[in-house]
Amino acid sequence: MSPVIVLEDVSFTYGGPLVLEHVNLSVERGEFLGIVGPNGGGKSTLLKLILGLLQPTQGRVLVHDGPPAQARKAIGYVPQFSGFPRDFPIDVEQTVLLGRLGKTRTLAGYRRADHEAAHMAMEETQIRDLGDRVLVTLSGGQLQRVLIARALVCEPEILVLDEPTANIDLRIEVDIFELLKRLCERMTILVVSHDLGFISQYVTRVACLNRTLVCHPTSAISGAMIEQLYGGPVRMIHHDEFPSRGTAA
Repeated sequence: MSPVIVLEDVSFTYGGPLVLEHVNLSVERGEFLGIVGPNGGGKSTLLKLILGLLQPTQGRVLVHDGPPAQARKAIGYVPQFSGFPRDFPIDVEQTVLLGRLGKTRTLAGYRRADHEAAHMAMEETQIRDLGDRVLVTLSGGQLQRVLIARALVCEPEILVLDEPTANIDLRIEVDIFELLKRLCERMTILVVSHDLGFISQYVTRVACLNRTLVCHPTSAISGAMIEQLYGGPVRMIHHDEFPSRGTAA
């Protein structure tokens, strides 16, 4: 089978210096890929290229062997919740149903199948009991599960997450990545994260991005690689199965 996502010699600029330079990446079906790198290294830009929101300055991006814009219905996207307007007067179920737009009719309201899909996504993300809660009343972990459910309700083949556990405590981070691990049994997952020491327990491969990109199997990640990527010493934290008992490594 051909890869589900391919970037071939991709460079990108917003009009100034290159943000991405000669990036090559191939993502296989069913892979759980972690994307790491410093702020300003091009991670969000890379996601926007894969989502078809930006066009490369050089090279090409393929999703399911075609332009990303043609594959948008196959992609679920989870943004950084820190930038999500939580005070908008909408409840959890209505938020999840927004993920059906583009999959269902746009007039005359949602169909029964849309509500059933929303309930299934809410059940899988363990937020079914929060359906009538407005977003402003949710904790950070609850809101993140809502955004994941919204992405799942479109029944994607590829799930893309941008810093899904930013500003969330470690125990909730473990729960969310355990959920992603289960989801990866039926879909391809790309996740941007700063916590390399944590995600290495879950991802099958790590894409290190700081304008240019190099991929490594998780077993090959070393302190020297991380220092080179981030441009300075990095203190790695080991997370074992008991989140509250992580120790410095």
